[in-house]
Amino acid sequence: MLFADLDLQVRKLMLDEVERDIRQGRLFRSTRLTDKGWRDYPALLRQAVQSGDDAWLTAELQRPGRLKLLETRRLPGGPILSCVPHTAAATLAEGEFNRFYIRALCRAALERGEGAVEICRAKPVAKARPKSPAKIGARLDAEALLDDLRANNAVDPALGVPSGPNSGLSVRRVPSPH
Repeated sequence: MLFADLDLQVRKLMLDEVERDIRQGRLFRSTRLTDKGWRDYPALLRQAVQSGDDAWLTAELQRPGRLKLLETRRLPGGPILSCVPHTAAATLAEGEFNRFYIRALCRAALERGEGAVEICRAKPVAKARPKSPAKIGARLDAEALLDDLRANNAVDPALGVPSGPNSGLSVRRVPSPH
């Protein structure tokens, strides 16, 4: 994903948000992580936030032993065992890196006395979700979005940003009017 406003200050705020979730026991735990993957995950996430990106985190999560190979899926006819999708590492890495990035941008906006962030496309997608194009360019209250993302570490936060796994949506600083 392209995180246009990712700079040292945003990375610092991202790390603050990661540490906050770790302290509160609220770091998202994917059911696709093995026990080893879960043990490694906080340090990997910290390193990605400090000096890497979602692609680096994806590569680290793909290392042997960090992701389960099989998972149980619930279907109308009953549960079945299926292979974990080959995109699982990228889905987790992109989604979580993006959530912490958005939280950091909201904090940065509030610290600058700005009250909003703007929804943007951070990753091209072959087929956008029907509601995604209408969201691009919309401004969201930075404090409300930050509170929402802190309270909901699930895939679909209440305010709809990010818009679920692989949506390609993120936020950016509100462009200056000049």
